[in-house]
Amino acid sequence: MMRLYSGTTCPFSHRCRIVLYEKGMDFEIIDVDLYNKPEDLAVMNPYNQVPVLVDRDLILYESNIINEYIDDRFPHPQLMPADPVMRARARLFLFRFEQELFSHVQSIEKGSQKAAEKARQLIRDSLIQIAPVFTRQKYMLGDEYTMLDVAIAPLLWRLDHYGIQLPKQAAPLMKYAERIFSRPAFIDALTPSEKVMRK
Repeated sequence: MMRLYSGTTCPFSHRCRIVLYEKGMDFEIIDVDLYNKPEDLAVMNPYNQVPVLVDRDLILYESNIINEYIDDRFPHPQLMPADPVMRARARLFLFRFEQELFSHVQSIEKGSQKAAEKARQLIRDSLIQIAPVFTRQKYMLGDEYTMLDVAIAPLLWRLDHYGIQLPKQAAPLMKYAERIFSRPAFIDALTPSEKVMRK
């Protein structure tokens, strides 16, 4: 059985939990106290961070790598596009999410007030840029729910928690977020600590 070492408030762990619930398979989630990490975490992941997936002899870390592995092992429902061109585009989007959105999360959570405010502004600007996409399509890549929707969902869920206010022009993005939040797998993947992050 797969085991996921997961932080109860970690957006990257949240991604992996969503994928596990989407697949509807047997797995075990091991909650990790991020302020008092178990010693074996540093043995499994040289960066001493969650999430970490253990599947028999395989140990993986980094949420996008973990999620692609789960998607390859349990292809139904498939979350990465089957077509190589679309798959490459999806990977590029995932890379951009890391660079333009999630790279700023640390500054909000642990940075100075000035760094946190700058990070909020950068995330806000990036989200406003992608909002118009959802006037034309249901999900990030079209009509199908994919790994891109999984990847961005934890950030959208935490906007209130991170103090990020979006203007009215981002309304299509917020409607899209509500679609994702209503999925049973998303709801099941929320920890009690995450449930209270959103007003």
